Amino acid sequence: MTAFDDVLTGNRKYTRNFKHSRLTGRAARGLAVVTCMDSRIDPLGLLGLKAGDAKILRNAGARVTDDVLRTLVLAVYLLGVERVLVMPHTDCGMTKVSDDDVHRIAADQGMDTRSLEFHTVPDQSEALRHDLVRVRTSPFLPPDMPIGGAIYDVHTGKLMPVEL
Repeated sequence: MTAFDDVLTGNRKYTRNFKHSRLTGRAARGLAVVTCMDSRIDPLGLLGLKAGDAKILRNAGARVTDDVLRTLVLAVYLLGVERVLVMPHTDCGMTKVSDDDVHRIAADQGMDTRSLEFHTVPDQSEALRHDLVRVRTSPFLPPDMPIGGAIYDVHTGKLMPVEL
């Protein structure tokens, strides 16, 4: 048995009823969602979407990093994205540590991570507003593109819009 037998078995079952072969890779609903990698989040389900409707960008803390901006530029100009929702969530692990904490924990395991920035989130509302401004003011994205922010509550499933 290998470390991936369970997921390979799951994939074999998935392919039996696979129905997405006609999707084009474009965002059918013109939406990109930046959200956290937290496994409690089902971005398509919680937004009432289906496969092919949106581009989903995930990272720790739902932060708008340089790589997220790069990906949004590609999504806008190549893949039909016309609007962006930045969606962090409650009870996020990135709000419970600092970059220094992560470096210290890694160092305890013999790993030097000081060359990495983890974009931890001491104040989630402030971080979300910062990230919304970052998308809105990017010189590489259309200046009139709708940008929204909302915090997803992992305990209730509710999406709480946040104004800039």
